[in-house]
Amino acid sequence: MDNRPVGTRQARELLRVAFGPSVVALGVVAAVVLLQLLIANSDMTGALGAIASMWLGVHLVPISIGGSELGVMPLLPMLAMVWGTARSTAGATSPAGSWFVTRWVVASAIGGPLLIAALALAVVHDAASVLTQLQTPDALRAFGSVLAVHAAGAVIGVGSRIGRRVLANSPLPAWLPDAFRAASAGVLALLGLSGVVMVGSMVVHWATMHDLYGITDSMFGQFSLTLLSILYIPNVLVGTAAVAVGSSAHIGLATFSSFTVFGGDIPALPVLAALPTPPLGPIWVALLIVAAASGVALGQQAARHPLPLLPAIGKLVVAAAIAALIMAVLGYAGGGRLGNFGDVGVDQATFGPAVFLWFAGIGALTVAMSGGIARRVRAPKPAPKAEAEPEAGAEPEAEAQLEPEPKDEDEAQLDLEAGSEPEPEAETGPDSEPEFEPAFEPVDEQPDIDDPDAGPQAQPEPRDVTPDAFGDPEDHFVVDESPDDHATPGATTDQAPNRDD
Repeated sequence: MDNRPVGTRQARELLRVAFGPSVVALGVVAAVVLLQLLIANSDMTGALGAIASMWLGVHLVPISIGGSELGVMPLLPMLAMVWGTARSTAGATSPAGSWFVTRWVVASAIGGPLLIAALALAVVHDAASVLTQLQTPDALRAFGSVLAVHAAGAVIGVGSRIGRRVLANSPLPAWLPDAFRAASAGVLALLGLSGVVMVGSMVVHWATMHDLYGITDSMFGQFSLTLLSILYIPNVLVGTAAVAVGSSAHIGLATFSSFTVFGGDIPALPVLAALPTPPLGPIWVALLIVAAASGVALGQQAARHPLPLLPAIGKLVVAAAIAALIMAVLGYAGGGRLGNFGDVGVDQATFGPAVFLWFAGIGALTVAMSGGIARRVRAPKPAPKAEAEPEAGAEPEAEAQLEPEPKDEDEAQLDLEAGSEPEPEAETGPDSEPEFEPAFEPVDEQPDIDDPDAGPQAQPEPRDVTPDAFGDPEDHFVVDESPDDHATPGATTDQAPNRDD
């Protein structure tokens, strides 16, 4: 655990980001130059100028020696420099860190190399005053190349740490990281398959490669040619990829494509033995399979997370555009002027568009076949509730709550199946009267036949119980006569019989 204060740790990390990759590259270049001078039994007069020139060459800065410009610089050291810068910046960037610290990390990754570039230009200018064959490179081109290389590394390193956080807080679509991943897969597949084709072509042209090694008899010379060929392998891969997608590559007057080959002078570099020789056989048409397979790789990565139709197409198009841009930049960086041989590189007018068309076309077909287009699941629409139409003569809802509605035949059948007895239907009509249940059951009053004194006046008159007499509760009481309650002899007929409450 680091117990140093936060300011000390951050300062040390910023110094490592600013000067770490550049100092490592400077040390490797110095070791190679000194070894070359030592083996050649040369003095160390122009050692510093050579080291500074080669360090600038690592950043794709053209070098002029004896009036001949070496503009085709190897891509492998430049890619290693980008990787080193990305690694150092990613290590110094925290995913949850503040934007202030992140800006200082990016500024350090760019500012340190620019300072070393200024020192290298001063050293080369000073050495050119002693070595007349060495010329000072263009300062604007030198600063621009160094800035581009280290800025690319810083963006890759910082983006790998905080890229998702930035996208989450921006209006950009959420599938953008998947598009970058798909573009990287397509580029790596294209370069990897181009490498397989290059190795196969070198095996076929083994005799040509042996002749190129024959320009030197010393072991150190052959070792230097091998090391130089390894450094230029990415350049050859980019040229092979250009041929595979239907574009063309050229070295001076020599032009190579999938359909025609025009011969010409080529440098004595063993890795260039992979170049096809005229007449072109039909086997080179099989290079188009490389482009198709690379489009499949891009499409498979784009189909990992299915999306609806329009977002899926947008993700595929963005991935194809990013891949085409990367290949176009590599084609531009790997080209330049090579002394008396002329311009070396790929046809920029057709290289980028050809990569985009292959990746977009084959990638779209792959996405469609791999299930990268998600089908939209439509939610079922709720069935509209059927409103019961009121029948003619039906009462309002408030009144319907007081009186139950008569059941129809279907409801009666359901009640019978459930075990309940159907209710009798009430007769309705204009002459029908509502039926009421009496509060008390009427008791039939019969006169006591054993009582001889009971007269007609003692018998209560029969009452006609109708709904109109329902309101008087005394009318529902009946006389319960017993032998003890007979009328006295002096009673008049006007007296009402006793009522037992």
